[in-house]
Amino acid sequence: MNWLQRFMYGRHGPDQLMLGLFVLFLILNVVCLFLHGLPYLIFAVLSTAVLLFALYRMLSRKNEKRWAENQKFLSIMQPVFRSFQTGRARWADRKVYRYYRCPKCKATLRVPRGRGKICIKCPVCKTEFIKKA
Repeated sequence: MNWLQRFMYGRHGPDQLMLGLFVLFLILNVVCLFLHGLPYLIFAVLSTAVLLFALYRMLSRKNEKRWAENQKFLSIMQPVFRSFQTGRARWADRKVYRYYRCPKCKATLRVPRGRGKICIKCPVCKTEFIKKA
């Protein structure tokens, strides 16, 4: 095990972009299961190239470049990650809270469920509207 630690010393290692590339590799391999002929060959070569690129990034000693690539990936994927986090939080709160959008400024507002008809006041633009909670 000591040889592996010595080999990996100074190398970049796994990060979020490598994980994303690995997920892409798995998706391409699942697509390959349903294809035959030339499309299969194209997807197989593409998935192998994605895997090799992920391994190259993980074993690279150019940490600054790999860090910059990962930051670029995270900045592009941030809206996607945020929407999943928001959706998961809304799903967990679905029995206790109700979510509405302000008709004027489109801000998302969370109000408690089970209160009947209530007057909701937007904290951003101070618009008042009536909804059933």
